[in-house]
Amino acid sequence: MMETGRYFVETGFVETPKSKINFRIDGAESSDWIILSNSLGANLNMWNDQIPLLSSKFRVLRYDTRGHGGSSTPIGRYTFDDLCFDVLQLIDHFEIESAVFMGLSMGGMTGLGLGLQLPERFSKIVCADGRADSPEVFRNMWDDRIAKVQDGGLQAIVDGTIKSWFTSDWVERNPSRVAEIKEMLLSNDPEGYVSCCYALKELDYLKDLPRLTVPVLYVGGDLDKGASPEVMSNMAGVTPNATYVKIRDAAHVANINAPEPFNAAIGNFLNI
Repeated sequence: MMETGRYFVETGFVETPKSKINFRIDGAESSDWIILSNSLGANLNMWNDQIPLLSSKFRVLRYDTRGHGGSSTPIGRYTFDDLCFDVLQLIDHFEIESAVFMGLSMGGMTGLGLGLQLPERFSKIVCADGRADSPEVFRNMWDDRIAKVQDGGLQAIVDGTIKSWFTSDWVERNPSRVAEIKEMLLSNDPEGYVSCCYALKELDYLKDLPRLTVPVLYVGGDLDKGASPEVMSNMAGVTPNATYVKIRDAAHVANINAPEPFNAAIGNFLNI
């Protein structure tokens, strides 16, 4: 661990029985914990725009989901039980009794699974640009995505991913940032990406949301087609103690596409 100014930074790996998880910690050692979980195709750097805000109050634990970034790629198709297992291994390793959890898309869905499995370990959950079920059209989309990656690698889906993640005007205004994000996507393991797609195909938390007792903020872009405002507001409507905030002029990765209103929404929920 090295001290940088008023807070600490720590990087490394946690070995679990099933995977090797790459992590980074930012923030004061005495702060409460918040855990950040990336979307499919991203890594822990997707949260860079949120770290100054979050580290002012929390000890921020970011990690790469298995098959992504610097984490290992266990063989086989993943489930959300697998993704939740990795997080529980992390919190046990760092002896975290209770934490806030924030994830986007696949990461947000992981948060819902954790809140349903072990509500006593999580004080609040932020589910950003995520959904809780996998209807037929959604499942068919993942079959198509899997086939493209298996045939042409991640290069085959990078342009379509950028189009779904961000609004066209943001892409035009931020060419260097788009290049960095493409590099982030392409640095992932194609096999790990596909294995996570299988978890998304089997997503089935919607029926369980009425028993989710942890306070939840659902937040997402108003132009998100994967987790539309209608989908997310419905999730909030069936989840006890939940609210929904719509981010204007943002697509699927709202925390990068519109960081200021996104940060305002999470800051209000987390009392920062």
